[in-house]
Amino acid sequence: MEARTARLRRIRVLALALTALSLSILLISAYIRLGGAGLGCSGWPDCYGQLLAGGPHPPKGAARILHRSVASFALLLGFVLVWQCLRPQPIQPPARYATALLALMILLTFVGMWSADLHRVWASFINILGGAGLVLLSWRTVLAAGAAAVPKASRRSTALLHAGLGLLLLTMALGALIGARYAATACPSLPGCSDVSWPAAAGLSALNPFATVAAATALYDAGGVALHLLHRYAALTTLLLLGIGGLQALMHGVARASAGLLLGLLLLQFALGVLTVLSGFSLGLAIAHSVCAAALLAVGMQLLLRLKAG
Repeated sequence: MEARTARLRRIRVLALALTALSLSILLISAYIRLGGAGLGCSGWPDCYGQLLAGGPHPPKGAARILHRSVASFALLLGFVLVWQCLRPQPIQPPARYATALLALMILLTFVGMWSADLHRVWASFINILGGAGLVLLSWRTVLAAGAAAVPKASRRSTALLHAGLGLLLLTMALGALIGARYAATACPSLPGCSDVSWPAAAGLSALNPFATVAAATALYDAGGVALHLLHRYAALTTLLLLGIGGLQALMHGVARASAGLLLGLLLLQFALGVLTVLSGFSLGLAIAHSVCAAALLAVGMQLLLRLKAG
């Protein structure tokens, strides 16, 4: 029993370290992608076109080296974590989540080979969502290694949270498509896109992640407008569902801290989204918006576990 407790402690420490590294990878990756793609360029948004045409854009050499170093160290730590979970006997459920985390790391390593071609939407799309997945799985391993039983909540108290987290994933996927298609400036106004408040059918082709892009999405382009509007409507629905679900969870003492953190991150994420658009897509705000989304997803999962465990 003592040996198992010691192993769980080591697994939890390793998973905590990987959570911090995953957040760092997400932050640095967002800085490289958004900074090089235009949000940090002078003459924005012309840098989008420069980047896709192979023209000059701000060098990110130091950031790229840091990203590769952190990602390589995280991959090494991922192997160590899986070894701790599997040897001499597998410890479940941490082993399951640690193995999934390592598999995702390896997948993203291979996807990175195609990321140099900035015209491939799917590579950027997978990288953006994969970064959030690293944070989610590493934090899930932390929770699995230190879970304690709590009273089980009713299905009604978690239904809104399940729906809200599903909408959050959709919102993040739409945001990833906006980034992968270089469509940030397609809709620089709030709440709609100029006089358009609903995506046109012609713009729904932008939902295809396997397309290639030859140029930056033009201002008020139908595809870019569709992505922005769908992203905003999904975000508002997520705010409503997670907000109500979080307020309901406040009534459960074992989940009160997680519910409060969820509500705080939810408001912060909404504010960052609005401020990013109003600021003309500030680099710092856009990066914070990306990182906060991953943190919100992880905390939402933690809240569900607090309510459902027992």
